[in-house]
Amino acid sequence: MVLGDSLAAGHGLDPAQAYPSVLQQKVSAEGWKLTVLNAGISGDTTAGGLRRIDWLMQYRTDVLIIALGGNDGLRGLAPATTRANLQGIIDRARRKYPQLQIVLAGMRMPPNFGNEYTAQFAAIFPELAEKNRVALIPFLLEGVGGRPEYNQPDLIHPTAAGQRIVAHNVWQVLKPLLQARVE
Repeated sequence: MVLGDSLAAGHGLDPAQAYPSVLQQKVSAEGWKLTVLNAGISGDTTAGGLRRIDWLMQYRTDVLIIALGGNDGLRGLAPATTRANLQGIIDRARRKYPQLQIVLAGMRMPPNFGNEYTAQFAAIFPELAEKNRVALIPFLLEGVGGRPEYNQPDLIHPTAAGQRIVAHNVWQVLKPLLQARVE
């Protein structure tokens, strides 16, 4: 399951071009009978994810990719609030499925937010990953963020080509976790 925002939802694109759909193609190409559930909602924040996680956990989930936080940062929310919400998502998901494997997707803010804010925000993800012993994608938009050729005109949402790069970033961390589960 990918718990995400507009990046996962594929804002501005056909949903089949969103990175969770590309991940499903990769899973299928491996011959694995696994389903990638896209729980991405445009505009979602970590608070929204926290509100939704109990309901989403009604679906049997073996791996949860938490790809939220970008909208928190773009709204200038306090990093402590984002951290607490992400921790709440991890705690609730693990309460429902203690053996659940979690992947946390890191996010960064543009430098115009100021050095202190961007540093505090970027630190949330590796700190939570270490504390909770979850896998970390250091930066979900690596190779895409800040590159106009991979973003729609809003320079926030990836194009289809950008979504494929995002899927590659996730796959680097996800594939070994899935491989261990199917073997």
